[in-house]
Amino acid sequence: MKTVAVIVQDGAEPFGLGSLVEVWGEPYHADDDNPVFDFRVCTPRPGRVRGRAGFDLHVEHGLDAIEDADLVCFSPKHEFLDFDPAVIAAAQATYERGAIVYAHCSASFLLAEAGLLDGRECTTHWRYGELMARRYPRAIVRPDVLYVQDGTILTGAGSAAGIDASLHLMRQTFGAKVATTTARRIVVPPHRDGGQAQFVRTPMKTTDVETLAPLLDWMTAHLDEPLPVERLARHAHTSARTFARRFRDETGTTPLQWVTNQRLALAEEMLEGSGLSVEQIATRVGFGNAATLRHHFSAARGTTPLQYRRTFASVDEAV
Repeated sequence: MKTVAVIVQDGAEPFGLGSLVEVWGEPYHADDDNPVFDFRVCTPRPGRVRGRAGFDLHVEHGLDAIEDADLVCFSPKHEFLDFDPAVIAAAQATYERGAIVYAHCSASFLLAEAGLLDGRECTTHWRYGELMARRYPRAIVRPDVLYVQDGTILTGAGSAAGIDASLHLMRQTFGAKVATTTARRIVVPPHRDGGQAQFVRTPMKTTDVETLAPLLDWMTAHLDEPLPVERLARHAHTSARTFARRFRDETGTTPLQWVTNQRLALAEEMLEGSGLSVEQIATRVGFGNAATLRHHFSAARGTTPLQYRRTFASVDEAV
């Protein structure tokens, strides 16, 4: 991936565009050596593009600038059901030539209008999930997740989930080290699983511990140990049932899934940057054995630990 283009239109949402720029539009930084992309902001009619929050944009590139882009992003706009035929055609052409198509937030509606989400899993901002499902019954709408990738099409939920989706794609393309470095630069968590809930459904009740953050730090430091809900509940001084409910309320996922995701992320880093065998890594991240690591890694990442290492390793593979 070398060229990234973002399409904006009148009514452009500034945070949607900004989240894409933060990940894909950064210049070279000597302290991280991450890849730098030929980043282009494009629009159907170059010139002034009306903004959403009191300021406008001046965009020099037209839609012809996306024709050789490896990744084409569709940024959300205020009137998201007002479709420009030229942008619809651009989305279809991008998909047909095999480039990656990414729609952030309500821009997913544009991909659905273009027919690209028929029979595909997708998401959008939680406010619009029901509308999308009604309007496009052939799309498989998952309104309560952060992002979904189905083939070469990626759709993300609203606002900050745009960063999560981009980091997911960065990790998939360049490995955990590059994605983590990018996340550190923009001061966000390096990985939130796409299946995590978009928002906390119920307000947190007053408790002696106002946040699970200290416990999450402790869990991260003890990934190599068994972490059943009962043990975590004891550490949090609550019952297992109350703990499980509080955990989902505060993190949007279950304790088991959170631990599994953290172990996978750590395994990725170790596969890239250490000479340890897969068996050793499985033990150190808490999966216990290589077979269990391979099972979870393949299910979550669509590849095996050894294949991942061959693609992203920065050290010689251990024998």
